[in-house]
Amino acid sequence: MSFSQRTELCGDLRAENSGKTVVLNGWAHKVRDLGGVTFVDFRDRSGLVQLVIDPTKIEGSGEIRTECCLAIHGQVRMRDEAVRNPKMPTGDVEIEVTSFELLGPAKPLPFPLSDEDQMQSVNEELRVKYRYLDLRRPAMHRKLALRSAAISKMRAYLDARDFYEIETPIFTKSTPEGARDYLVPYRLEPGKFYALPQSPQQYKQMLMVAGMEKYYQVARCFRDESQRSDRQPEFTQLDIELSFCTQEDILQLIEGLCVTVTNDLIDQFSLDLEKLQPFYRMTYADSMNLYGTDKPDLRFGLELFDISESAGESTFAVFKNASEAGARVRGVRYPGGIALSRKDVGALEEFCKEFGAKGMASFYVARDANDGEGVITLPSGRFIRGGCAKFLAPSEADAILDTAKAEAGDLLCFIADDYASANNILGRLRNEIGTRCNLRDPRVLKFGFVLDFPLVEWNPEANRWDSVHHPFTAPKTEDMQYLADEPGRVRADCYDVVCNGAEWASGSIRINKPDVQARVFDLLNIDAATQQARFGHILEAFQFGAPPHGGIAPGIDRYIMLLLGEENIREVMAFPKTGQGYDPFMDAPSTIDPQQWAEMGLRLS
Repeated sequence: MSFSQRTELCGDLRAENSGKTVVLNGWAHKVRDLGGVTFVDFRDRSGLVQLVIDPTKIEGSGEIRTECCLAIHGQVRMRDEAVRNPKMPTGDVEIEVTSFELLGPAKPLPFPLSDEDQMQSVNEELRVKYRYLDLRRPAMHRKLALRSAAISKMRAYLDARDFYEIETPIFTKSTPEGARDYLVPYRLEPGKFYALPQSPQQYKQMLMVAGMEKYYQVARCFRDESQRSDRQPEFTQLDIELSFCTQEDILQLIEGLCVTVTNDLIDQFSLDLEKLQPFYRMTYADSMNLYGTDKPDLRFGLELFDISESAGESTFAVFKNASEAGARVRGVRYPGGIALSRKDVGALEEFCKEFGAKGMASFYVARDANDGEGVITLPSGRFIRGGCAKFLAPSEADAILDTAKAEAGDLLCFIADDYASANNILGRLRNEIGTRCNLRDPRVLKFGFVLDFPLVEWNPEANRWDSVHHPFTAPKTEDMQYLADEPGRVRADCYDVVCNGAEWASGSIRINKPDVQARVFDLLNIDAATQQARFGHILEAFQFGAPPHGGIAPGIDRYIMLLLGEENIREVMAFPKTGQGYDPFMDAPSTIDPQQWAEMGLRLS
């Protein structure tokens, strides 16, 4: 097939090109037939330019339909001043078409690509089924262009620091920890299976044993877990590992990479974001205490407060009884919450109950003695009313206001429960208040480190200790003394990067000594036989001079989500799955031919 190849890109044409004869290749984005003249917004990957067609001079121009593929011959000319479009980079010029070639006709579209407002109501499964059309939209093209640039800049940053980019296998061994593996039958020995990697964790550690010292990979990972708006069954992460490093080395590396790449992208793509500032740092314990979560959104304040110490002496029976039962009494303030009706406060309580709350106590901080019914004047001269206010001794109420750093007009909300449950509920309530009060600045990305995670957490259902991150995470040297008798006290050399309430990256210093690794496996109730079957390869490798090493793995899909302010990870992936991991474009997963079952030595139960 022969056709006229482009001499210019649509989006590059400017006033200085006026009078130039050009050939363009692309698609008819929007066609407007005004009778005596036809206007076409013509698009390629660089942008759009307007075509002007005189149907009396251009034979067959009626064949030009939305999204047909064309080669255009014409001359660049200036638009009349009155109709220039300052919103388009090419808005000063247009192309007077002299001829065209129809390279690919287009049938009627399943949804309108040229109308972004109408696209908001298009069924998402339909968009994914026709993803090749959806991706033609300039808005979607820009997302993938930004993603490509981000990966390129990440590579350049690490290449400049002498990292090797090394690929690790996709077919690997199933070592089930955490999420379920995706399994691939091994045809030559029925009953045996490969697993698709949840991460390249063990391979990258072996690269450190191999002396590579600095490794990275743009890695595809696979996890068979419940789908959410920020999860897909297959995803991409920037996998990094280095030897002879401290935790501080890794923190500085990833912070430098993130700040450099992000600020470059903000400039290159004119993103409506403030430039990144240095990362904040906090311990896991502080994060849980202040925000109820290990991934706090620090674009707004509203730190949680705790009145557990005084609750045992409270005149309010709910607080007193909870304290005597060993529970904690913790709370969060709702700025301006005095405007909420009793019904509104009841809806907040129902919100908390969705996450396991038995109830929610509350009262208003009144602005003055006449601010509603039943106002109580406290010794400090402050005022409270409503909810549990009438059950509190005045001095106790004053102390609560001080602890909560309450301001006039606030609503104070309280949860009485065990520490973990209260944190879970109040962390979610804090985020809900942030949303309702519009406290988040969408132009701000607040990146930070959460450090010193616990090594393990107790799993009461399985009656065992589980890794908080993974079983290759090194315990802090100073906490090794607690490993046998008080494992819950052991902190790990582990760190997360969080941003705007989401986890972006997770990493740790790894165990490099086989005796320590075996002790951790023992703690996790992985017996010697299972250790050998699942991890014998790594335990043996550690006996050949394994260096101290560590790493981190930021998620690329989630990073692009954050940059673009998207709510769903599918918006930043070329060919995503819909709910439950379904691909409507390929109709996958699907049944397989009976012959394939026989070849694999399997049958469907």
